[in-house]
Amino acid sequence: MPIKILMPALSPTMETGNLTKWNVKVGDAVKSGTVLAEIETDKATMEVEAIDEGIVAKLVVAEGTADVPVNAVIAILAEEGEDVATAAAAAEGSAPAEAKAEAPKAEEKPKSEAPKADAPKQEPPKAEAAKAAEGERVFASPLARRVAKDKGLDLKSVKGSGPKGRIILRDVEKVEASPKPAAPQASAPAAAPAAKPTGASDEMTLKLFDPNSYELIPHDGMRKTIARRLTESKQTVPHFYVTVDVELDALLALRKDINDASPTSDGKPAYKVSVNDMVIKAYALALKAVPDAHVSWTDGGMLKHRHADVGVAVSIPGGLITPIVRKADEKSLSTISNEVKDLARRAKDRKLKPEEYQGGTTSVSNLGMFGVKDFAAVINPPHATILAVGAGEQRAVVKNGQLAVATVMSVTLSTDHRAVDGALGAELLRALKGFIEKPMSMLV
Repeated sequence: MPIKILMPALSPTMETGNLTKWNVKVGDAVKSGTVLAEIETDKATMEVEAIDEGIVAKLVVAEGTADVPVNAVIAILAEEGEDVATAAAAAEGSAPAEAKAEAPKAEEKPKSEAPKADAPKQEPPKAEAAKAAEGERVFASPLARRVAKDKGLDLKSVKGSGPKGRIILRDVEKVEASPKPAAPQASAPAAAPAAKPTGASDEMTLKLFDPNSYELIPHDGMRKTIARRLTESKQTVPHFYVTVDVELDALLALRKDINDASPTSDGKPAYKVSVNDMVIKAYALALKAVPDAHVSWTDGGMLKHRHADVGVAVSIPGGLITPIVRKADEKSLSTISNEVKDLARRAKDRKLKPEEYQGGTTSVSNLGMFGVKDFAAVINPPHATILAVGAGEQRAVVKNGQLAVATVMSVTLSTDHRAVDGALGAELLRALKGFIEKPMSMLV
């Protein structure tokens, strides 16, 4: 019996994926654990492994296909001893077989009243069209349905290119981009929305510019996800912000001592702790010290987290991603340092696993390396906080009534006001300031 390989759901929110590469070809023998293909989601590229043993009978979805719906058949395996061609044909369903069975019957009838026999054969398409018009079910991916609904597009007019004619996002976008629907009613004002390649506001924006003055670059999956998540955050999370200045001189001195003490192997240090690594550790400990601020809001109640799983914003081509340092409050600075470097490297290669960037209890975003003094970050739901870190710079400060120079860094805490009130946010920043200005307290 043929075995169907389905497009896997690589994350709880995944609806479609891009099949970027096949690692097998028709006729190859595979066993459990064999890497069949590489699937690209909005944030990462994952390998799909075979669960069953068999022979590759058919690659249903071509390499390079985008927006393949979750649970769509992407390949077919033949079991041991089963004919590959038979398995491929059997897995395609009974519809092709029925079509082939009707063909000989059509050729047997021309002996008597051939013209009349041919005439009725033109009627079924009309009947099928009538059924579709009456509301017959249209097979489409959830994402394609949502986009079509947002754009006011009737899916019955869309031809699907997915498995077994299923309508996918690409099909909807092609219809939207086509000027044909608007042609019959070009003179009527009501026809304008049907010809829109983008949203109404986008069309108004495009009209402000000479078409020869710009290049329209379609959004990829990552950029769409970022836009959706940030819009959701600003629309649903009531943000407020608290900023504090912290002195770094003691932390910088301790960092130098830690790095100087690092053992070497082949001339390379075992670790090299950065200021950001120490901020992550200090922030995790501050959340443990102020547990009422280490929460997530839900309508049913407050989630109070036991461990500080800190997401670290990493800039990658086309967007950003926040890999997570799990239980940062319990890890040493050297462990955090090496883990962040590994996560950042694999994030840029889009090789992170979903569990490495989904979830977490809070986040840190650092723009200090770009010379940014201070900024306010957007909360990443379901987090209730995010820490924005600016650059450390020498500033004039007053100590014991005397003017002095110190290395100072501004940090801004964005909080979900439903879960963390102003005084509580200030208490959390006070705890953070204490760990940074007295960094030895992080080591005991």
